Amino acid sequence: MSLKHAVLAALLEGEASGYDLAKLFDVSVADFWAATPQQLYRELERLSEAGLIAARVVQQERRPNKRMFTLTEAGRQDLVAYTAHPPKPTAVRDELMVQVQACDRGDTAAVRTHVRERMEQARAKLARYARMRERMLDGRDEAVYLREVERVGPYLTLLRGMAFEEENVRWGERALAILADRATDREAGAGTGGGASAARPAAEEIGRSAGQG
Repeated sequence: MSLKHAVLAALLEGEASGYDLAKLFDVSVADFWAATPQQLYRELERLSEAGLIAARVVQQERRPNKRMFTLTEAGRQDLVAYTAHPPKPTAVRDELMVQVQACDRGDTAAVRTHVRERMEQARAKLARYARMRERMLDGRDEAVYLREVERVGPYLTLLRGMAFEEENVRWGERALAILADRATDREAGAGTGGGASAARPAAEEIGRSAGQG
């Protein structure tokens, strides 16, 4: 998938400026596609030249003039053709997972900190996604919303983003508990701890994780 189709899909929401799209990508599209404002502006120029979007200039008195973009019929047909093609398999490149892979011979304490930070980021995103879902539903329950809404795609991608971050939290809790237990076992084997105190690191790790929720 290229940025091209992510922009075309975003414009299904209606006319938007480059600034509007940058905000949309930062909030509503960030759970499945990332792009910088500079990348967006370059792509908008390419799409305009290709006739897939149309641009108009809005005159502003106290601010610089802005360009507003809309999908053309050619752009809509391009999206139709695009959605008919099977998607490419997801390619995952996660630096944290490389660090976790090497944690047994690396700085395990630092890796545990990185995992906790990832969990904090996931919880922050979940809180943001929950606010977005609340705005979408606008006081309706999900069944009513799904009957009334014109487009269900944005809601489905939001649910996917929520599920992804929920799994990040669950995995982080499990990973921290396992790493804490292994640290306890090593300390006990070295004669530096045992008995009731041996269970404390794992319990404390889980407690810290729960306290961040």
